[in-house]
Amino acid sequence: MEERKRALSAAAAHAARFLDEVGERPVAAAANAPEIRAALGGTLSEHGEDPAAVIDALVAGADAGIVASAGPRHFGFVIGGALPAALAADWLVSAWDQCAGFHSLSPAAAAIEEVAAEWSLELMGLPAGASVGFVTGGQGANTTCLAAARHAVLARAGWDVERDGLTGAPRINVVCGDLAHVTVYRALRLLGLGGETPIRVRADAQGRIDPAALESALAELAGPTVVCAQAGNVATGAFDPFEPIADACAARGAWMHVDGAFGLWAAAAPSTRALVTGVERADSWAVDAHKWLNVPYDSAMAIVADPDTHRAAMSMTASYLVVDAGQRDPANYVPESSRRARAVPVYAALRSLGRSGVADLVERNCAHARRMAARLVEIPGAAVLNDVVLNQVLVRFGGGDDANRAAVTAVQRDGTCWLGGAQWAGEAVVRVSFSNWATTDEDVDRAAAAIAAALGA
Repeated sequence: MEERKRALSAAAAHAARFLDEVGERPVAAAANAPEIRAALGGTLSEHGEDPAAVIDALVAGADAGIVASAGPRHFGFVIGGALPAALAADWLVSAWDQCAGFHSLSPAAAAIEEVAAEWSLELMGLPAGASVGFVTGGQGANTTCLAAARHAVLARAGWDVERDGLTGAPRINVVCGDLAHVTVYRALRLLGLGGETPIRVRADAQGRIDPAALESALAELAGPTVVCAQAGNVATGAFDPFEPIADACAARGAWMHVDGAFGLWAAAAPSTRALVTGVERADSWAVDAHKWLNVPYDSAMAIVADPDTHRAAMSMTASYLVVDAGQRDPANYVPESSRRARAVPVYAALRSLGRSGVADLVERNCAHARRMAARLVEIPGAAVLNDVVLNQVLVRFGGGDDANRAAVTAVQRDGTCWLGGAQWAGEAVVRVSFSNWATTDEDVDRAAAAIAAALGA
């Protein structure tokens, strides 16, 4: 008991110190993995070590390899921080140590999952009767949703894929926009549909599906069909036109899936809600909570309009599993059974923010993106390539591909902020993403100045 208290106290003290300092910490890591291995590795002790001493040594060895992605000036990928209530709730998840797969093992985890799902559906304007599975991230969400899609379209064709597999099954046509996210293709690979099989339809300069091209593609197809749309392009933040896509899917009898890892949260804010008009007409949706909702990692949602289809794709039975009559077993909506109570930080984040707080978080980050775009175009030779409709800024600096790659390296080395490189329209570009609750206007201005200085402007 005393050992546990000392270990928890040590962890809490180190965590508090890190969070107090993260705003001024260099954002990039100061050491690479081999250097961290050298600090933390060696021969495993025969009889173990004091738990508090282990925590102290872990922090000392890992510190130089920690990226300050929890801080206010990490603008790479789409990475939010952790809201205070969500972070504290995540500590409770580990302390409670619940297996959240089954009602019988944790009625509390099952109930919290239902409440968090209900609140999330309401905020995102999705059907109240949809089912929600809490998965690890966008990859897990897309995979789970597309497993439901696979079940549904093959069942309509008279094929039971859960019983009989894919050998001999009717071919499933998958149609994606030309700039669909890579997790969609990996999900198709994991589901046995083939990562290179989708028909890619033309997208416009912002990455949005061309509805006419989609209609033409669907007109050429026969048999089971799944269409993958996107809410929030990872480079530009652009949204596919959901109404005409939904019309085309309805006319063709195709399943419509929306990859909305961060973009679906736009529905929660008045100023961005119009971007998702028609998205509620889809059959499934994937959304992350560790991006814009700012909960710790390992929390996302796979949402399916038809709960029966969701359960058919994911449910499991065994003689030793205890089924509580009339209760919802979370394991029937996700690929795992033994898992942590992922919905607890989501519940805490939503309750701490409220409706207006979620809206404010989205709108502040969108304002940060517009502010950064305005600062960057002041740099000689810089051009913002996207319509800044959400939280993404895509910029290309003068000097060609090598100069833009060098700019990313120089900014990361400086440490004031962190941004990433990308390819867009065949050229090297720089991507700046905003999704952290702690970012301020001052952080934006400070980062923009550092970017300009790294470029010698």
